[in-house]
This record gives sequence, structure tokens and C-alpha cells, in this order.
Amino acid sequence: MAVMENIPYNELEIGTSANYRKSLTEEDIVLFAKISGDVNPVHLDDAFARETLFKGRIAHGMWTGSVISAAVATVLPGPGTIYLEQNLQFRRPVRPGDEITVTLTVTGKEDEKRRVSLDCQVVNQKGELVAKGDARVIAPDQKVRLDKPELPAITIG
Repeated sequence: MAVMENIPYNELEIGTSANYRKSLTEEDIVLFAKISGDVNPVHLDDAFARETLFKGRIAHGMWTGSVISAAVATVLPGPGTIYLEQNLQFRRPVRPGDEITVTLTVTGKEDEKRRVSLDCQVVNQKGELVAKGDARVIAPDQKVRLDKPELPAITIG
């Protein structure tokens, strides 16, 4: 079983960095549409999407945002982190089959409240920037090492 381990506030330093990767599947797009209610045809309808400026289907922008959230929650600072805010700019579309890599880097610390500022960069498998921004979080104060939960299979029908 995979393990998740956080980096508590007192172990974080300016420049601490971590990566998180995820591939976008057809199932991800459909499930994100179902969960969010965003059924914009640019995400779900091939014929419609071919006629847009993207010339094909693209992921929901906030799917990319949710992958940043996963990186914060599971890698840096990791389990026990509380999200406070996120600034995000979308630079290029993420398409079905793309693999994105989120790179988080600590850019600031506020000792009194254990707040941490993170630079967030997201690139696709070609190294092209697809999104960037910054986040503020409250880092955990104690080290945690946990088994990563195995989620149940979901069937789309």
C-alpha cells in the first residue's frame, strides 16, 4: 500500500519543493462534470468542441485546480494541511490523455499562525505551462505518516 507523509511547518523552508503527477482520463472528465454540474459541451461533446478555438475537447479548468489541491493535500505540506486561498491562471488547455505535473514551492512562512505561501506551476507532458498561481495554507504542526486510501472503482454507465 502507498504511504503519505506530510512535512510539518517546522520542517518547511523557503525553497522546499515537491511534484505531483496525474493523467487526465475520459472518466475524469465525465466524473468531474457529474460532480460539479459543469456540462459545458467543450468538455463533453467532440463535434461541438472541434468548432471552438481549442479545436477539440478540453478538461474543466478547475480539474487542473483540483489536481493542485491534491498535491497540497498529499505531498506539500501534505496530510493535515488546511487550504486558505488559491490564485490560479490558466495558460493552455489540458486535453484527454495529457499528463500534468504540479510543482509546489514554498515561497513564504508566517510563524505565528503556521501559514505557508506556495508557488504553483503546472506543466503538461511536453513541459508546456498549462496553469500557474500561488496558494496559502496552514501547515500541520505534527508529522503524520498514513497509508494512502485505496478508493473504490467507479463505473460510468
